[in-house]
Amino acid sequence: MSRTLCIANQKGGVGKTTTAINLASGLAMSGSQILLIDLDPQCNATSGIGCKPVGRHPLLEQVPIRQNAVDTNCEGLQLLPGSRSFKDVDLLARDVGSVCERVVSQLESGTGLYDFVVMDCPPSLGALTQTALACSDEVLMPIQCEYFAMEGLTQMIELVREVIRTKNNALEFGGILLTMYDAELELTVEVDQQVRDFFGEIVFDTVIPRDVNISEAPSHGQNIMDYSPRSRGCRSYIELCMEVLERD
Repeated sequence: MSRTLCIANQKGGVGKTTTAINLASGLAMSGSQILLIDLDPQCNATSGIGCKPVGRHPLLEQVPIRQNAVDTNCEGLQLLPGSRSFKDVDLLARDVGSVCERVVSQLESGTGLYDFVVMDCPPSLGALTQTALACSDEVLMPIQCEYFAMEGLTQMIELVREVIRTKNNALEFGGILLTMYDAELELTVEVDQQVRDFFGEIVFDTVIPRDVNISEAPSHGQNIMDYSPRSRGCRSYIELCMEVLERD
């Protein structure tokens, strides 16, 4: 049975798409079969892994997901590319229930094809994010170590609870991930302590450091493991993958 992980945060620039790409790639390198779904109209997960956006979003097609999935440079990782079409975005956002039922049905029909499905969401609390949450088993929330981190996290958790209540699904908190971590900054240490004191074991032990290699990798269409295998960023994402696997 595959695990469907939704990578979500309403704030932009917190490492959400970067985490989706590198988590999916790292899990694939562990020997798992992975599908990365790009739900963000900016299509950064698509371009960041070296692929091109499509004219029509595959989730709107009446065909099995596997037929529209494309191979990536990472063995074991396939991508369901995003679309920048405003019409597609509107359709996906307007009819959350219908789209969600179709996605769940297509994923269930392909059970066994993938060990993990990783969904990258837009930076918002809108309908696209709600669709992804309603289709997922777990939600992983990256947060930047900054002043407004707790406020944004609270809003995201309220949305997760709303989806669980209204969609009646089995969505769980997969974990909170601290990103852009700089231990030399007092604010980083304070945010780390506050988040761990409040949320406890739900917070991943792994933190993602500030590392220019992490920022550079997507511009080359690569994950951090291929782009800079000896970097701190690579090591941290490998450790995150190990934690996700252990939480199964």
